[in-house]
Order: sequence, then structure tokens, then C-alpha cells
Amino acid sequence: MKICFLADASSIHSKRWIEYFAEKNHQVYWISLSPSRFERIKGVKFYRLLKSGFKPLDIIFNIIPLAVLLKKIKPDVLHAHYAGVNGVLGAFSRFHPLIITAWGSDILIAGKSKIAGPLISFALRRAEIITCDAEHMKVAMEKMEVDPDKIKIIKFGVDTKKFKPGPADEEVKKKLGIESGDLAVISIRSLEPIYDVPTLVRAIPSVLKELPNTKFLIGGSGSQENKIKDLVEKLGVQENVNFLGFINNQDLPFYFNAADVYVSTSLSDAGIASSTAEAMASGLPVVITNTGENEKWINEGKNGFLVPAKDYASLAGKIINLLKREEIREEIGKEGRKTIEEKDDFYADMEKMERIIENYES
Repeated sequence: MKICFLADASSIHSKRWIEYFAEKNHQVYWISLSPSRFERIKGVKFYRLLKSGFKPLDIIFNIIPLAVLLKKIKPDVLHAHYAGVNGVLGAFSRFHPLIITAWGSDILIAGKSKIAGPLISFALRRAEIITCDAEHMKVAMEKMEVDPDKIKIIKFGVDTKKFKPGPADEEVKKKLGIESGDLAVISIRSLEPIYDVPTLVRAIPSVLKELPNTKFLIGGSGSQENKIKDLVEKLGVQENVNFLGFINNQDLPFYFNAADVYVSTSLSDAGIASSTAEAMASGLPVVITNTGENEKWINEGKNGFLVPAKDYASLAGKIINLLKREEIREEIGKEGRKTIEEKDDFYADMEKMERIIENYES
């Protein structure tokens, strides 16, 4: 098949899906509003559109260039990742068949906006097939008057061959500032308001009071980076916090293996977050907020812990409990990996996605 993806070229999730279809010997084209931060994927032709954003003018400026590209490529199917700007652009291109994969905030947050909401709803109704990774997202789209028969559940999935338990690499620990006898807590959600990393930072003083040899590894970048760094300084915990910036997905397994606990303070999740699932596959015990469908994935005290959003005191308590008890960390880590092996295998869901695309080949 000749498949054209309209997807963010700075996202590892886009890259993983596109790599899968390229490796299955489909003709794959990648169109993006953002520049690529990855090495070129063998066999994939990449095109960059004019501007990136959700402002009406940004969309208008890209409609004609996208239509011209699609006329040149003549794909069998257009697959837009993220129902926001990419889904809307795909709908306005008038290309069919159109598949839209919703990611979470596009439906649960932007979809409720008075400006973006109607555009996203229009895009979803124009698509032949919509995929998402959580039932509550499907319900939300049905409330946007989207035909439920068009919506399929396809999880983003984890490569459990890549993310697996393993000994910590001493060079990686040195790079991360983890010294002998230290414990490490890692968070890699983007530094944007939706992921509420300040709640993790506010939990740090309580953890250090009990366990002063704990290091906090905060990955990712975003609009709140300076604000979060200022909060770290205000709380006087900068000696125990290491901001990692953007983490290459190839390096992430080594970072997980060097840590003792994974934390996600997100205010909204669709299905289980990819980083959470990857941490669980790596055998890390996780402490995450009770948002979205996380309660369907986490059996409290068995394969992880849930905390209320913005409750830094509860978060600190769970972290302390895990850091003080190595045997509990190991047991929960094993159960977490088992959960991902059974419920969130990347290749199984990509095979489902491939069958869906084949059924809608023009």
C-alpha cells in the first residue's frame, strides 16, 4: 500500500508507527508541520509543511500545500495523527479515505474549546475511521456526534523487547548524577501544564526529609521549564534535581534501568501513557495520577500506585514507601511488566491497525 502519514515529526509516537509500516514494505510518506528531530527512516519520504500551530491562519496557509502534495503522492490512504491541527488539515484537504488517530488532549481538552472543538468535531465526522486508545475517549467523541461505529480502539503499545528489566549501567548513572547509595525517581512527561510536573517538585522536600540521598530525574522540555526550575530553587532542592531535557527514545531504557521509581503527575491521560507503560515494561514500580483510565491499568499496591491529581503529599508518601522497601519495588515492578506484556504489546496493535488500513485502501 501507499500510506501517507500527516503526523508530528518531533514525536517518537509518530516515528514508531511510521517505522512499523515502512518495515512491512509499504510505501510510506511522512508529512509534518514540524521539523524532524530523528534520523531519516529508510524508505520513507519526508515533507515539511509551512507553519505549525492551531491558529486559523496556520491551518489555512497549509491547506493548499497539503492538497498539492497529496495530488502528487496519490496515496491509498491519508492517516492523520492527532485530531487537532493534523486531523483538521486532513479533513480540509478533502482527501479520502481519511483515518484519524486521536491522542488524548485533542479530544479531552482541545475538543471542549469553543474555537478548536467545532473544527475537531468536523474533522472526526469527515474521517472514515478514527482510532484512539481508551474507551472514555470513544465516549467523549460520541458526545461530539461522531458515529461510534467508526471508532476503533488501537493502543500505542510498548516494544517489550526494547523496554525490559536490566542492570543499571554505571556510566549512565554517573551521567545522571546518581552516586553510590543514592536512590532515583524519574519523570519524563513534557514540561507543559497538562503534565503538572510542579506537583512532583512540591513532593520533593518531604521525600528528602525521610531519604536525603534521593535524586530526582526530570526529563522533557516545554513551556513551563523555567517556572519549574524556579520552583526547584525556591524550595532549595536543586542539589537533588537533575533536568535531563529531551531524551532520545533509544537511551530511555538505560535511564529507566538506572532509576528506582517512575512518577507521572499528569492531569489528563487517554489510555495508559506510553512513558508509563514503557517504565512498567522496564520493571520500574510506578506512581501515577488517577486520571483517564489509569485505574483500569493499575491494581493498587499490586502493579503500581495511584494518587489524586495535584496531591503532592500523597505522592510523596507513595514514593517514600517504595524507596524504603526494595523488595516491594521488585515485586511491583515484576507485576507491572507482566501487565504490559499481557495488555499493551506494540506489535499486536500495529497488526490490527494494518488490517484496518488495508480495509480502507482506495
